[in-house]
Formats: sequence, structure tokens, C-alpha cells
Amino acid sequence: MVITCILLVSGMILLVKGADLFVDGSCNIARALKIPPLVIGLTLVSIGTSAPEASVSLIGSIKGLNDLSFGNVIGSNIFNTLLISGLSALIIPTAIGKDVKKYDLPAMLVLYLMLILFAFVITPLKIDVFEGVILFVLFISYAVWLILRAKNSGSPQQNSKEVKKGTLIKSVLFAALGLAGIIFGGKLVVDNASKIAKAFGMSESLVGLTIVAAGTSLPELVTSVVAAIKKENDIAIGNIVGSNIFNIAFITGLSSAISPIALTHSSLADLLVMLASGALIAVFALFSNKINRTGGALFVIMYIGYLTYIIIRN
Repeated sequence: MVITCILLVSGMILLVKGADLFVDGSCNIARALKIPPLVIGLTLVSIGTSAPEASVSLIGSIKGLNDLSFGNVIGSNIFNTLLISGLSALIIPTAIGKDVKKYDLPAMLVLYLMLILFAFVITPLKIDVFEGVILFVLFISYAVWLILRAKNSGSPQQNSKEVKKGTLIKSVLFAALGLAGIIFGGKLVVDNASKIAKAFGMSESLVGLTIVAAGTSLPELVTSVVAAIKKENDIAIGNIVGSNIFNIAFITGLSSAISPIALTHSSLADLLVMLASGALIAVFALFSNKINRTGGALFVIMYIGYLTYIIIRN
């Protein structure tokens, strides 16, 4: 069991470091190709910080561990919204940008409602292949829309820091190493989290909602907290919302397209908590355009309450 825990932690470290290398390498490649910085931020960085969740969920889906796969996505979104945004707001009140308020938050809430509709109305207690394909197509559409939005915003064509041609090969190598770390780390996390669940009599869903969700959300945690400290509020909240959209549309979509996801009635409670946490951010966006420290404390307390509930439920 000690070795299993060490391997689990090692997998999480590989996921986080792999995501970091992948983002750095990919961004340098994009700059060398003169892709606008805003496009880089909205696509590569958001995808990079969600790469651990993607790796764990897709590998879990391929291995038939759908409870772990689905629990990881829902748990990560709740962790992102309640704990990460809460901690960020406790450090400094977090402003919610106009674009996030106008476009991205509504898109996130629509995806949440669609997922609940798929899971408990259209195909009760299941997300089938067709629904997965719909979610994946929505992700592609959203990514294209983001790029068009970024280009129409009039952002400069290149970052102030030029990337030397000699560093391009190094950047490609970093991106490749990062991707390898994400894939291998994801396999370690899935395999050893499953072993821990069986050893302690925990459900795969609970492990996915807690241990794996927290571990794979470390990139978002670091990104948002550092952004809050540096007063980069758009990054702090934008990273969370963007990652949540990516998790539902891309990861759940592709996972269920690979293998239909079977659900339990308790999954409805988790989905409703995810929807409520997203709606809470929308309420702060509508009435104050920011999450203040009181709001941040409320978010953290809600996460602790949810964590207590799912442990008792198990």
C-alpha cells in the first residue's frame, strides 16, 4: 500500500510537471509561429491546465473505469469552482471580466444543464455515445468561437518576447516531454487510485471525486492562486471557467464517446452541486462583478461541506 501511494503521488507530480512543460513548450511554438497571445491563452493554456483530468479520465474510460473517469471530471469542476476560486478570492477579491460574464459563464451553465439532461432525462443513468459526440462537437465549436473572438478583439499578433529560431526545437522537445509525462502520469494515477479504492473499500466514484480530482486540479490551483497574488484577475477566474468547460465538453464528451458512462442516482447530487456552484459564480458576476473575501470564504466552506457529505455517503 505504501508503494501504491508513492506511485499515486508520483503520477500526480508527473501530471502537473508534464502539463507545465506542455504549456511552456506549446506557447513558445505558438509565439514562434506568430499566433496572437490571446489565442494562446484561451486555447493552449486552458487545455494544458486541464490535461491531467483529460489523461486520467480518458485512460479510465478506455480501461472501463467509468466511475473514476466521471467522478474525476465532476469532482475537478467542483474543486475548481468552490475551492480554487474561493482561495483566490480570499487572497484578493477576484474581478469577473465582461467577456467571461457575457459569454463563458453562460456557456458553462448551458453545458452543465445539458449534462444533467443527458444523464437523468434523455438516457436515464447513462451518458451514451451519441450524447458524448454532441458534447465533443460543442467543444470544437466553442474552441473555434474562442479563436475568432480573440482575433476580433484586436490583440497584437505576437508577444513582446520574440522566440529565437534556435529555441523552436527545444520547445517542441519540451511539449513532447510534457505530453509523455501527462500520459504516463495519468496511467499511474488511474491504476493506483483504483487499487487504493479497492483496498479501503472506497468506491471508484469517491476516489475520483476527491483524491484524483484534487490531484489533477493542481495546475488550475497554482495558476489561479498565483494569478490572484499578481492581481491578474481575468486569468484567475477565466482559467477556472475555461477549464470547467473543457472538462465537460471535451473530456466527458470524448470519454463517453469511447465508452458509454453508467451513472448512479447519487451522481445527480454531485451534478446538482456542480450546477449550483457555477450558478453561484454567475450570481456574483451579475450583482457585483467580483467575488469578495466573504464570497471566497463561503465557497471554501461549501466545498468542505460537500467533501464531508460525499465521504459520509460512501
